[in-house]
Order: sequence, then structure tokens, then C-alpha cells
Amino acid sequence: MSYKVLVVDDNIHNSKLIEGILLAEKAKYDVFFANNGLEGFEKARRIQPDLILMDLRMPKLSGIESLKLLQENPELKDIPVIFITAYKTDENFAEAFKFGAFDFITKPIDIFELKSRINKALNVGRTLTRIRLKISQYETERQVLEQKARITESAPNAFIMIDAKGNLEWVNEGFEKLHETTFEEFKKNIGDNIYSIKGIKDFIREARKCFQTKEPSSIETRHNLPNGRKWFQTFFAPQLDSDGEIYKLIAVESDITTIMKKEEELFKQNRRMLAITERLEHANALLENQKSEIEEQKRLIEEEQEKSERLLLNILPFEVARQLKSKGTAGTRYYRHVTVLFTDFKDFSKNTRVLEPKDLVAILDDYFAKFDEITGKHYLEKIKTIGDAYMCAGGLPLRNKSNPVDALLAGLEIQDYIQRLHVNPKPGIPAWNLRIGIHTGPVVAGVVGRKKFAYDIWSETVNAAARMENLGEVNRVNISETTYEYIKDYFDCTPRGKVEAKNIGEMTMFTVDRIKAEFSADEKGIIPNEEFIRTVNKL
Repeated sequence: MSYKVLVVDDNIHNSKLIEGILLAEKAKYDVFFANNGLEGFEKARRIQPDLILMDLRMPKLSGIESLKLLQENPELKDIPVIFITAYKTDENFAEAFKFGAFDFITKPIDIFELKSRINKALNVGRTLTRIRLKISQYETERQVLEQKARITESAPNAFIMIDAKGNLEWVNEGFEKLHETTFEEFKKNIGDNIYSIKGIKDFIREARKCFQTKEPSSIETRHNLPNGRKWFQTFFAPQLDSDGEIYKLIAVESDITTIMKKEEELFKQNRRMLAITERLEHANALLENQKSEIEEQKRLIEEEQEKSERLLLNILPFEVARQLKSKGTAGTRYYRHVTVLFTDFKDFSKNTRVLEPKDLVAILDDYFAKFDEITGKHYLEKIKTIGDAYMCAGGLPLRNKSNPVDALLAGLEIQDYIQRLHVNPKPGIPAWNLRIGIHTGPVVAGVVGRKKFAYDIWSETVNAAARMENLGEVNRVNISETTYEYIKDYFDCTPRGKVEAKNIGEMTMFTVDRIKAEFSADEKGIIPNEEFIRTVNKL
């Protein structure tokens, strides 16, 4: 069995992604496409799909407006509709479910979530189809039975006159039609007195009761006749004389065979309906359970999505993560003005020989956590750590002109932290010596590859920053001439002259001493004052 799935999305890449996921399944799917809500509605009318996967926001006709059209069409309103959207808000959920949406899936599409939601929707759809078919069948049967019941209105009646001694005196023509015999043959074969009639004990008992009580009564009896079994309803009407004694007993028989068969059929029908009701209740319970399971799955998926988003934001810059979630890819970009900062611990190799690996990692974690705090405060984006080296950059992914100043402020604060550890060491964190190098220039930044996404930067600027760190003085901030030209008005620097850099050649370098006194809020020249901040903000 194959299922027809209609994908309504103005993004062809999303549609092809869904098609690829469905065609990879063992179940057979026939996938159809539409580019907007109006086209999706028209195609649904033509192909009658088993399931519709629809984007929320589309040109010409939105997903909600298309859903309204589907709900207004009796042939389409029961088709499950699952919205696939990146716009996950309570208002979107409420409006969609108000107009009959079956479920929601958020972008980027999770393969396992998509499969689970599709299977749930198709299972519920099949269950509802079977239930509607059964109800239709039983409704048809009920109408047939009601038509049969109306036939009893034209059934002939038999009138029997019985004298005070119980003798059968007279019958009408209806008697012969009901009993399928003549009156004479009846008296000869069955009997002519109610006290001696054979085979109809209930009739005899009720007639005798009337003679005793002198009250009308009725009874239903079954008769085996030549043309089959029949049911009669007999009404006994005693006729009293002036002394209050019965002188005649009139019995009126009606053929209620059709009614009794109707009752039998209705009884059976009732039992079937009870069974259906039980199955429906069971199906409703299953649907409720499935709904609860779906809600729980949605909650778990949303929790996992939140975890994934937090993890993604912890790995990638916000803008890059947003682009990756909305488009599924995040390429590279060229940045003309970026400042790169490198740090590296002196004699780290010696420390690795005297410390246990787990202790070494714990110490690095404490240092890098502090570096993260400082660089984040100064709008720098952490790029990566390699062993004991720490790399960050300013001016990306959001461009700004102040990134050389931001990098210098972060570098000075980091070295100040190192110096304070030398004076007042913290338990478990040895005071290591640190070199910092900074260079400013163009870079290419972004995410490459399809697995284990990582944000990185490439260019000669990165190599130059690494050489600045490698050739810098311990516990000082070493910068290139390029960076110096951007920051010289705000910081006191000491020229180091030209220094030979591997694979680059001679580079003019400067050691940054502190923030200039007129721009400093502290004696050490680490913290900028309000005038510094106002001046830099004008860049």
C-alpha cells in the first residue's frame, strides 16, 4: 500500500529534503509538490492525498488560509495537515490548531521527528477512515430495518370468538390468512376448545386467566406454520353480561412476525452497536494516549531542540547559528577589518610532564573560562583553543570599527588577571606566564564541511597574529604596526623595532603598556573611563 503525501512549501530545498527522507523509507510514498497555499489546495482537490505537509508562511496564500479552505471542503477536511515552519510561537500554534491542524514540526527538520509525526498522522487517519466506514454500514442497516418495521402496519388481523365454555365459535377471514389453514382444519388438527387446544400453551393459559379475572390481557406467542415460524400478538377482550359474567371472549390476533424479527435484528444491532461503541471508546482512549504521547514527544523534542540550540550557540556565533538553522547551511564571508588575538602559556610542555592529565585539563579549563568571560565582555568572538593556545577575534561575525581597541582592552585585562594570580594565587590554579599577540587585517570566516560544524577564520592576518604571540614578551601584550596605527591615540606603547617573523619577514612590533592616563579609570591603566568609552563609540 502506498500513501500520497502532498508537500506545500515555497522553498524547493525543503520540499526535496522531505521527498528524500520519505523515499528512503520502506513504506511506499507518492510525493506531490505545491509552491504556495493556493496551489496546494487545488492539487489536494485533484489527488486527494493521505497527508499534507505545509509551510506556515508562503506567497499568494499562507498555510493557515489554505487550511481554512481545506476545512470548508467536505472531501478534504479530514486529511491530516502537519505544519512545518521555523516560526515557532504560541500564536502560530493556537491559530493552526484552531482551524484543524493535526501537528507541528519546526525547522530545521529533524529526520526522526518527521518520520514519527508522519506515521502518527497516517495511523490516526486510517483509524478514523475505518470507523467512518463502519458507522456508514450500520446506518444503512438501520434504515433497512426501519423500512421493514413499517411493513407491519399493513399486517392482517384475526378475530376469534370464544363462548363461556371455551369453545371456538367463529373466526374471520384474517384468521385463515394468519394461521395458513381453514377454521375447520384448525379445529380438526389443533382443537376447538381452549381447554383442549394442542401446542399453544401460552395462549390457553392467558385465555383461562381472562375467564378468571374478567380483565383484558395480551400475550405474544410463536407458531410453527407451513410457511415458517410466525409471531402473533393476541389481545383478549372479555364480554360481560348484566350479572358481570363472561358470555363471550373475543381474541384479536395480529401478525407481529416482522416486528419480532425487527426486535431480534435490533437486539443484534444493539449488541453490534455496543461492540462498536466499546471499540470507539477504546479507539478514543488510544487516540488520547497517542495525543498524550505526541504532546510528550513534542515536549521532549522541544527540550532537545532547546539543548541543541544552546549547544549550537555555544559552538557557533549567534548569526552563524541562526543562518544554519534557517537555511541548513552557513558558508564563508570576507571581513576586511578584523583583529585577531592569540594567547599561549610559556613552558607549557614542562607542565605537562609534572602534572596528571586530568589536573592539567582542569587548570586549562579554569584559565580559558576566565578568558571567555573577559573576551565576551569586550565583544570578541572565541574561535578555538589548540592545546594551551587560545584564539579569538573582534569585528566578526558582526562588523565593527572598534575591534582593535576591544582586543587591546581584553589583552590587558587577561595579562592583569595573570599578574594578580602571581601575587595572590588561587588554590589549584598555578600562576603560569602568558604571551599575547594581536594583529589587525582582513580574514575569511565561516563554517566548512558537513559534520562537526566549527566556526573558523583563515588568512595571513591569522598567521601574523600567531607570530605576534610567538615573538612577544612574557606577561605582555605584543601588537603589530597595523594594530598600533588604530590604537595609538588611546594606549601607551613601547616600540620594539623590526623583528624577523618566520615565513613573513621583518615586522614592526609594539608592546602595549596601558591605557593612556587621560582615558584610564584606574592607576594601572587597565579599565577605560567614560571619556574613553565615548570616544571609541564614535568610531
